[in-house]
Amino acid sequence: MKVTVVGYWGGYPGVNEATSGYLFEHEGFRLLVDCGSGVLAQLQNYIEISELDAVIISHYHHDHIADIGPLQYARLISNYLNKSSNNLPIYGHEEDLVAFSKLTYKNITSSEAYIPEQVLHIGPFAITFMKTKHPAICYAMRIVAGEHTIVFTGDSSYVEGFIPFSVNADLLICECNLYGDQEGAEMGHMNSIEAGKIAEEAKVKNLLLTHLPHYGNHEILQHEAASIFNGNLFLARQGFIFEP
Repeated sequence: MKVTVVGYWGGYPGVNEATSGYLFEHEGFRLLVDCGSGVLAQLQNYIEISELDAVIISHYHHDHIADIGPLQYARLISNYLNKSSNNLPIYGHEEDLVAFSKLTYKNITSSEAYIPEQVLHIGPFAITFMKTKHPAICYAMRIVAGEHTIVFTGDSSYVEGFIPFSVNADLLICECNLYGDQEGAEMGHMNSIEAGKIAEEAKVKNLLLTHLPHYGNHEILQHEAASIFNGNLFLARQGFIFEP
């Protein structure tokens, strides 16, 4: 299994970059997790738009879905040029039916509901879900392919349940929108200390801090998390690749 960071900013993209987007690849299947602002432009550095097999969305805030519309137009044009009728499935939850319905566009993309209490199989990936604490209904994902596991927290304030949900993962992609002295409960975001605690207690092998803030020194986030977590620790950046 291979994961590439397409975008990692929280809220809005940095210059020439993108918000939440992660490309998962295994056995030739390509799954995009979240499709935030700027993701479509950056995704083309790694694959052709026509090569994308599926998309899954953690929640419906703009920094996680803003490029769904452009992706739909891109697939429309790609299908026309390639004389193809390929329909791209986009998976999301049905707890916001208006947002969910917009994942369907003509015969180009189709809204596919995941049931959070059940394992979802997309290509070679088996995905389980955990509801997070965030102003919009959001689900973390535990993504398994072959012998490897990657956990993506989505957006959330600290939840004790992340520890058993992430246990023994090869990689924890953990939101870290706040510095260690900031409290994120009301915002629905986590700080660096909380990210480190989850990773350490879950005994994950690697921790990737993402959904980063637009202020301060990100290396401080890394140092703060490393004061708790003893494994390999990375700051998300565009083009970062992880292969267990």
